[in-house]
Amino acid sequence: MSQFYQIHPENPQLRLIHRAVEIIQKGGVVVFPTDSTYALGCHLSDRQAVERVRQIRQLSDKHHMTLVCRNLSELGVYARVEDNRAFRLIKSHTPGPYTFLLKATKEVPKRLSHPKRKSIGIRIPDNKILQTLLMELGEPLMSTSLILPGEQEALMDPFEMRERLEHQVDLIVDGGYGGNEPTTMIDLFEGDATILREGLGSIE
Repeated sequence: MSQFYQIHPENPQLRLIHRAVEIIQKGGVVVFPTDSTYALGCHLSDRQAVERVRQIRQLSDKHHMTLVCRNLSELGVYARVEDNRAFRLIKSHTPGPYTFLLKATKEVPKRLSHPKRKSIGIRIPDNKILQTLLMELGEPLMSTSLILPGEQEALMDPFEMRERLEHQVDLIVDGGYGGNEPTTMIDLFEGDATILREGLGSIE
Protein backbone atom coordinates (compact mmCIF):
# COMPACT_ATOMS: atom_id res chain seq x y z
CA MET A 1 0.00 0.00 0.00
CA SER A 2 1.35 3.42 -0.95
CA GLN A 3 2.19 6.32 1.35
CA PHE A 4 0.00 9.42 1.02
CA TYR A 5 1.59 12.77 1.92
CA GLN A 6 -0.48 15.96 1.95
CA ILE A 7 2.06 18.70 1.26
CA HIS A 8 1.31 22.42 1.33
CA PRO A 9 1.57 23.84 -2.21
CA GLU A 10 3.25 27.10 -1.13
CA ASN A 11 5.13 26.04 2.03
CA PRO A 12 6.12 22.39 1.54
CA GLN A 13 6.87 20.58 4.81
CA LEU A 14 10.54 19.62 4.59
CA ARG A 15 10.11 16.55 6.80
CA LEU A 16 7.66 15.11 4.23
CA ILE A 17 9.87 16.16 1.33
CA HIS A 18 12.81 14.34 2.95
CA ARG A 19 10.71 11.20 3.35
CA ALA A 20 9.69 11.45 -0.30
CA VAL A 21 13.36 11.71 -1.30
CA GLU A 22 14.15 8.58 0.72
CA ILE A 23 11.38 6.66 -1.04
CA ILE A 24 12.68 7.76 -4.46
CA GLN A 25 16.28 6.89 -3.61
CA LYS A 26 15.19 3.41 -2.49
CA GLY A 27 13.61 2.70 -5.88
CA GLY A 28 10.09 3.97 -5.24
CA VAL A 29 7.59 5.01 -7.89
CA VAL A 30 5.87 8.26 -6.93
CA VAL A 31 2.98 10.46 -8.02
CA PHE A 32 3.63 14.19 -7.68
CA PRO A 33 2.12 17.52 -8.77
CA THR A 34 3.62 19.70 -11.50
CA ASP A 35 2.61 23.05 -12.96
CA SER A 36 0.48 21.24 -15.55
CA THR A 37 -0.83 17.77 -14.65
CA TYR A 38 0.12 15.32 -11.94
CA ALA A 39 2.98 13.07 -13.01
CA LEU A 40 4.28 9.59 -12.35
CA GLY A 41 8.00 9.26 -11.82
CA CYS A 42 11.06 7.69 -10.24
CA HIS A 43 14.83 7.91 -9.94
CA LEU A 44 16.23 8.26 -13.45
CA SER A 45 18.88 5.53 -13.01
CA ASP A 46 16.65 2.89 -11.41
CA ARG A 47 15.89 0.35 -14.13
CA GLN A 48 13.26 -1.54 -12.16
CA ALA A 49 11.39 1.60 -11.14
CA VAL A 50 11.39 2.88 -14.74
CA GLU A 51 9.90 -0.42 -15.90
CA ARG A 52 7.21 -0.17 -13.24
CA VAL A 53 6.28 3.28 -14.57
CA ARG A 54 6.09 1.91 -18.11
CA GLN A 55 3.88 -0.96 -16.93
CA ILE A 56 1.48 1.30 -15.03
CA ARG A 57 1.01 3.48 -18.10
CA GLN A 58 1.50 0.63 -20.61
CA LEU A 59 4.13 2.59 -22.55
CA SER A 60 6.41 1.29 -25.27
CA ASP A 61 10.13 2.04 -25.38
CA LYS A 62 9.39 4.62 -28.11
CA HIS A 63 7.44 6.83 -25.74
CA HIS A 64 9.37 9.99 -24.89
CA MET A 65 10.17 10.08 -21.21
CA THR A 66 10.82 13.44 -19.58
CA LEU A 67 13.39 14.57 -17.07
CA VAL A 68 12.17 17.28 -14.69
CA CYS A 69 15.13 19.48 -13.80
CA ARG A 70 15.81 22.17 -11.23
CA ASN A 71 17.33 24.76 -13.56
CA LEU A 72 19.07 25.46 -16.86
CA SER A 73 22.45 24.30 -15.56
CA GLU A 74 21.05 20.89 -14.78
CA LEU A 75 19.28 20.77 -18.14
CA GLY A 76 22.65 21.28 -19.83
CA VAL A 77 24.06 18.15 -18.18
CA TYR A 78 21.43 15.85 -19.70
CA ALA A 79 20.64 17.49 -23.05
CA ARG A 80 22.45 19.29 -25.85
CA VAL A 81 21.05 22.62 -26.99
CA GLU A 82 22.06 23.09 -30.63
CA ASP A 83 22.27 26.88 -30.92
CA ASN A 84 21.74 30.20 -29.16
CA ARG A 85 18.20 30.65 -30.52
CA ALA A 86 17.13 27.38 -28.96
CA PHE A 87 18.81 28.31 -25.68
CA ARG A 88 17.08 31.71 -25.60
CA LEU A 89 13.73 30.05 -26.28
CA ILE A 90 14.19 27.61 -23.40
CA LYS A 91 15.46 30.32 -21.06
CA SER A 92 12.50 32.62 -21.76
CA HIS A 93 9.93 29.87 -21.17
CA THR A 94 11.29 28.25 -18.02
CA PRO A 95 10.30 27.54 -15.38
CA GLY A 96 6.91 26.82 -16.88
CA PRO A 97 4.58 24.27 -18.49
CA TYR A 98 6.79 23.40 -21.46
CA THR A 99 8.57 20.20 -22.46
CA PHE A 100 11.51 20.49 -24.85
CA LEU A 101 12.69 17.55 -26.94
CA LEU A 102 16.47 17.69 -27.21
CA LYS A 103 19.43 15.46 -28.00
CA ALA A 104 20.26 13.37 -24.96
CA THR A 105 23.78 13.41 -23.56
CA LYS A 106 25.60 10.33 -22.28
CA GLU A 107 24.36 11.20 -18.78
CA VAL A 108 20.88 10.00 -19.78
CA PRO A 109 20.41 6.22 -19.34
CA LYS A 110 19.77 4.66 -22.75
CA ARG A 111 16.48 3.15 -21.63
CA LEU A 112 15.08 6.67 -21.14
CA SER A 113 16.00 8.22 -24.48
CA HIS A 114 14.18 7.45 -27.71
CA PRO A 115 15.73 4.20 -29.07
CA LYS A 116 16.32 5.55 -32.59
CA ARG A 117 16.42 9.30 -32.24
CA LYS A 118 18.36 9.39 -28.94
CA SER A 119 16.24 12.31 -27.79
CA ILE A 120 14.88 13.13 -24.36
CA GLY A 121 12.13 15.38 -23.04
CA ILE A 122 13.35 18.05 -20.62
CA ARG A 123 11.35 20.45 -18.50
CA ILE A 124 11.84 22.88 -15.63
CA PRO A 125 8.54 23.04 -13.73
CA ASP A 126 7.09 26.04 -11.93
CA ASN A 127 5.70 24.16 -8.94
CA LYS A 128 6.93 24.80 -5.40
CA ILE A 129 6.45 21.23 -4.15
CA LEU A 130 8.26 19.70 -7.11
CA GLN A 131 11.06 22.28 -7.09
CA THR A 132 11.64 21.65 -3.38
CA LEU A 133 11.65 17.90 -3.99
CA LEU A 134 14.18 18.29 -6.82
CA MET A 135 16.42 20.54 -4.70
CA GLU A 136 16.48 18.01 -1.87
CA LEU A 137 16.98 15.08 -4.28
CA GLY A 138 19.86 16.88 -5.99
CA GLU A 139 19.16 15.52 -9.47
CA PRO A 140 16.33 15.25 -12.01
CA LEU A 141 13.37 12.92 -11.78
CA MET A 142 12.19 10.74 -14.63
CA SER A 143 8.54 11.55 -15.25
CA THR A 144 5.51 11.04 -17.45
CA SER A 145 2.00 12.49 -17.18
CA LEU A 146 -0.38 10.55 -14.97
CA ILE A 147 -2.67 9.35 -17.76
CA LEU A 148 -3.82 5.80 -17.14
CA PRO A 149 -4.29 3.24 -19.95
CA GLY A 150 -7.44 3.82 -22.01
CA GLU A 151 -7.91 7.37 -20.75
CA GLN A 152 -7.32 10.69 -22.51
CA GLU A 153 -6.73 13.00 -19.57
CA ALA A 154 -4.56 12.94 -16.49
CA LEU A 155 -6.01 12.17 -13.08
CA MET A 156 -6.65 15.37 -11.11
CA ASP A 157 -7.98 14.29 -7.70
CA PRO A 158 -5.27 12.93 -5.34
CA PHE A 159 -7.86 10.87 -3.45
CA GLU A 160 -8.91 9.18 -6.70
CA MET A 161 -5.23 8.53 -7.39
CA ARG A 162 -4.97 6.90 -3.98
CA GLU A 163 -8.00 4.73 -4.65
CA ARG A 164 -6.79 3.56 -8.05
CA LEU A 165 -3.02 3.38 -7.58
CA GLU A 166 -2.34 2.60 -3.92
CA HIS A 167 -1.16 -0.93 -4.77
CA GLN A 168 0.94 0.14 -7.79
CA VAL A 169 2.97 3.10 -6.53
CA ASP A 170 4.97 3.74 -3.36
CA LEU A 171 3.99 7.34 -2.71
CA ILE A 172 1.30 9.80 -3.71
CA VAL A 173 2.10 13.45 -3.00
CA ASP A 174 -1.14 15.37 -2.53
CA GLY A 175 -0.49 18.98 -3.47
CA GLY A 176 -4.13 19.82 -4.05
CA TYR A 177 -6.43 19.31 -7.00
CA GLY A 178 -4.41 19.17 -10.24
CA GLY A 179 -4.89 20.30 -13.82
CA ASN A 180 -5.66 18.14 -16.84
CA GLU A 181 -3.92 20.14 -19.55
CA PRO A 182 -0.46 18.81 -20.45
CA THR A 183 2.65 20.83 -21.16
CA THR A 184 3.23 22.39 -24.54
CA MET A 185 5.82 20.20 -26.26
CA ILE A 186 8.46 21.81 -28.47
CA ASP A 187 10.90 19.84 -30.62
CA LEU A 188 14.35 21.47 -30.61
CA PHE A 189 16.25 18.38 -31.70
CA GLU A 190 17.66 20.05 -34.83
CA GLY A 191 17.70 23.55 -33.38
CA ASP A 192 14.59 24.96 -35.07
CA ALA A 193 11.44 24.98 -32.94
CA THR A 194 8.56 22.73 -33.98
CA ILE A 195 5.37 22.58 -31.92
CA LEU A 196 4.52 18.90 -31.36
CA ARG A 197 1.71 19.47 -28.88
CA GLU A 198 -0.12 22.61 -27.84
CA GLY A 199 -0.88 22.46 -24.14
CA LEU A 200 -0.95 24.75 -21.13
CA GLY A 201 2.03 26.84 -22.20
CA SER A 202 1.25 29.62 -24.67
CA ILE A 203 2.73 29.12 -28.13
CA GLU A 204 2.76 32.85 -28.95
